[in-house]
Amino acid sequence: MSTELLIVAGEESGDRYGGRLLTALRELRPELRAFGLVGEELTAAGAERVADSADISVVGLVEVLKIIGRARRIKAQLLAEVDRRRPAAAILIDSPGFNLSMAKALKKRGIPVVYYISPQVWAWWRSRVRGIAKRVDKMLVLFPFEVEFYRDAGVDVTHVGHPLVDEVPELAHVWDAAEPLERFNIALMPGSRASEVEALLPVLLESARRISARLPTRIRLLRAGGRAGQAVDRHLETAELDVEVVREKPFALLAETHLALCASGTATLELGLIGTPMLVLYKLARWTYWAGRMLVDLPYVSLVNLVLEQRAVPELIQDDANPATIEDQAVSLLEDRARVDGMRQALTGLRGRLGRPGATQRAAQAVDSLLAERASA
Repeated sequence: MSTELLIVAGEESGDRYGGRLLTALRELRPELRAFGLVGEELTAAGAERVADSADISVVGLVEVLKIIGRARRIKAQLLAEVDRRRPAAAILIDSPGFNLSMAKALKKRGIPVVYYISPQVWAWWRSRVRGIAKRVDKMLVLFPFEVEFYRDAGVDVTHVGHPLVDEVPELAHVWDAAEPLERFNIALMPGSRASEVEALLPVLLESARRISARLPTRIRLLRAGGRAGQAVDRHLETAELDVEVVREKPFALLAETHLALCASGTATLELGLIGTPMLVLYKLARWTYWAGRMLVDLPYVSLVNLVLEQRAVPELIQDDANPATIEDQAVSLLEDRARVDGMRQALTGLRGRLGRPGATQRAAQAVDSLLAERASA
């Protein structure tokens, strides 16, 4: 039996979780080798980079159309390697626009498919779950509410929990300090995809400038790597604002933050686990947004609110994600300690809802079991 795995991670957070998963897998099976669509974390964990995750890391329908030719070339490149190497299994991580197509092609080739960090078809195009049941041999989900949805559709599903429970420590927070506030620490978090940065960063910078004109502030911008980081650097060249750029994302810094202006995504869970107040921003190309409204039937856009099943943090969506509204919401929140305390109290329920510690190890054990079953068969 082959000792190789195909791993496909189409964006930064998937690459991060994939790197941890591969490390845990190689502790169980030291002989394993991996190749595929990977980024810096999976490469550091030992995966061979056939193509770079950053090459398909976009969000939105219009944005996807711009890279569709590149995505097709990468898919063909990966499948050529699959045909040559015949891996024991494939691990597909998030990125449903790319990975559901990969799953179909891999199934035709008889390659067992494990999907880690499930595609959120419970939010859009629910009818596609039947196709997933035919293409995916094992679905590993992060959220407990996903289990029943996939199981009812005949998908072999296991809830492993969220890796952030292990990664994000419980820290003392700046809002708990007894000393009177001299200034507010505000974090700008425009996302890890270049398309997110292009849509949100100009809005965030202008919002921060307006907030700073009304309140004493210290502005920090958390810069992602790759193309997203390059987009950040380009926008900062013309920013009329004193901004401290942070190239890493130490959790201690988030615990020192009074308010984060954050793109909707995994970062909201990190902030929520630390207990940092936030405004969640969601802004897409106009056609993408209107198409999404017809497909998505969810009460919230942020993972924090979805997991907590309440509007624990404000969401500023599309046209509401503008500097004037963000300024008013931010200043109103920072000047209202009761609202801050209420938000932080709601966020205390997040850790318990994301599962027990050990998510990555449980995911690795599930993959190891599938490999053992295939080998014995």
